[in-house]
Amino acid sequence: MSPDDDVKQVVREKYGEAARRVREEGAGCCGAGAASCDPITSNLYDAAQGGEVPADALAASLGCGNPTALAELKPGETVLDLGSGGGIDVLLSARRVGPTGTAFGLDMTDEMLALAQENKRKSGLANVHFLKGEIENVPLPANSVDVIISNCVINLSGDKDRVLREAFRVLKPGGRLAVSDVVVRGEVPPAIRRSMELWAGCVAGALSDREYVDKLAAAGFEHAEIEVTRVYQADDARELLAGQGADVEALADQVDGKFVSAFIRAAKPARVLSGRAAIVGVQAAAPCAPSGCCGR
Repeated sequence: MSPDDDVKQVVREKYGEAARRVREEGAGCCGAGAASCDPITSNLYDAAQGGEVPADALAASLGCGNPTALAELKPGETVLDLGSGGGIDVLLSARRVGPTGTAFGLDMTDEMLALAQENKRKSGLANVHFLKGEIENVPLPANSVDVIISNCVINLSGDKDRVLREAFRVLKPGGRLAVSDVVVRGEVPPAIRRSMELWAGCVAGALSDREYVDKLAAAGFEHAEIEVTRVYQADDARELLAGQGADVEALADQVDGKFVSAFIRAAKPARVLSGRAAIVGVQAAAPCAPSGCCGR
């Protein structure tokens, strides 16, 4: 099994267990006004947003930000959430784009997809479609999406370059990437990088701000911006590292202030050169029907 496969297996297990726990125990963790689960995933949605979605969607949120609050979605747009989990950002996006728009959620974990489908049913929204697949291989056609969002999921991939190339492919010319992710500032201790458990918590796989911008440019994006939304201090690190079997105090001091949650924006050029041909304001192909070619 390759290192990338190891990471995916850990992610599947952790997020599958999280979905099962929510379905068995119900809401009560990480929700608006609820007790903190950890310093990264807690207190990301306000009470108004929490009231727009089923309680289980809020309880299953394992992100590090709130991309729907910053993505400036417009009525009629098509939105894709990479790593949609229990569906909270998809459901919020669906309300923003309205009945003339569409919100897709993509996830590889069966348990999360089942939870998301149940949350869709409870929400009553008709413009929501959940797809099974990996963010390195998006099951949608090229030039079919106006906006891509994601909430602390790109860091879970062992092949971030491929993820960003896929995001670029499915975006329409002029389309926008608007994701929340953990970004690292400075050197990270090797013990953090080696921890699979922390990969599943978004931290060990974090890119530096410079790496993120460079990878976006290499994928073809322009106008990349990184806006810090939360800084994690030594006390946050101690809470996150508890039970990791490492010298927690020493590691916490080493990572104090180096990990941040950030909102990353970038755009696909309105004019995209492909070989000798130029695509200028091309009419996008229609997204696959949820029960058709996109299913896996």
